[in-house]
Amino acid sequence: MSTPDTATAVPYASAAAADGAPFVETPTAYDAILLASFGGPEGQEDVIPFLRNVTGGRGIPDERLEEVATHYRAFGGVSPINQQNRELLAALEAEIARRGLDLPVYWGNRNWHPTMDDAVSRAYADGHRTVLALATSAYSSYSSDRQYREDFARVLSAEGGTGLGENDDPMTIDKVRLFFDHPGFVEPFYEGVRDAVSAWLDEGRPAAEIRLLFSTHSVPMADAERSGPRDGDFGPGGAYVAQHTAVAEHIMRRLADEIPAAADIDWSLVFQSRSGPPSQPWLEPDVNDVIATLPGEGVTAVAVVPLGFVSDHMEVLWDLDNEAKQSAADAGLAFVRTRTPGTHPAYVAGLVDLIVERLEGTPAAERPHVTPLGPWYDVARPGSDENVRLGFRPAAAGLAP
Repeated sequence: MSTPDTATAVPYASAAAADGAPFVETPTAYDAILLASFGGPEGQEDVIPFLRNVTGGRGIPDERLEEVATHYRAFGGVSPINQQNRELLAALEAEIARRGLDLPVYWGNRNWHPTMDDAVSRAYADGHRTVLALATSAYSSYSSDRQYREDFARVLSAEGGTGLGENDDPMTIDKVRLFFDHPGFVEPFYEGVRDAVSAWLDEGRPAAEIRLLFSTHSVPMADAERSGPRDGDFGPGGAYVAQHTAVAEHIMRRLADEIPAAADIDWSLVFQSRSGPPSQPWLEPDVNDVIATLPGEGVTAVAVVPLGFVSDHMEVLWDLDNEAKQSAADAGLAFVRTRTPGTHPAYVAGLVDLIVERLEGTPAAERPHVTPLGPWYDVARPGSDENVRLGFRPAAAGLAP
């Protein structure tokens, strides 16, 4: 891919990333890290306001939001995601300190407190101007990549944000590459799969009776097809499906190498947590629908691997630990839901490795990745991760469409 001629091809970018080259191989003196996440309610009174933020602009009435609110209300109105982010923040700070890096970490959410605006304003007030963002999402899609980059652009702009990227002493925000196939992200998933399969094989269950379902959040088909760069050819489901599939294939190959009997275990990529109207096509098949078919295929045990999720937030606790587990019980299947990365040491170390890549300007050829799709780009390519309904809005850390 060609490099743009202009020195300001990427808005709100550091000098090293501003020309729009796909990989930033120049050392950059970042002075702070922005941990960016989705956010979640922390009490019953927060639930509906939070869901209004999540669905902002779609005109969804509160009575419909209340249908989703029941998931949060079952947990006292508290989403686990904020506490998980506090734990991740502490783990990152400890690993950064262990390596002797002088980098404070500021945490900001898209949909609930602490907000992105507050985090960026605090970092600016503390004197930081060259910020590297780390979002708690690993894959290409609008909601997991571009929307975060839109958040950064909005926060830094004078229109609707802080204006801190447009004043006489501007702040810049770059973003680490998507880490779907970084070894540190993949390791916890592999360990969970290995442990579940080993336990079933050790108890004498035939490999042919075991099924692995790699689960991720469903998204509208039209958006999935537009995930990844506009000029990429990733097949049905775009880069979003291709990335998940590639990671699952890697895990299965590694599993068969370590446990030869596991070579006879079948697997598939499934989807969960769809929220759109029935008339709108979303990625399928649904995890519960697939579980219901497994007894007819001679399967007696199913392990669901939450491959699209970095921690045990609501979609994992409700949609998998509740609904998918019940589907397996209804089908008479043994059920395991394997772990998410959370604060696994390999994951935390891997995230800091991604930060160090940008501090040191590590050449792309030297960056670790476990699939042929990686390493992914530092600077998003033109047309990446379009939202069909919203079109392209200003976004940091990437080239304009």
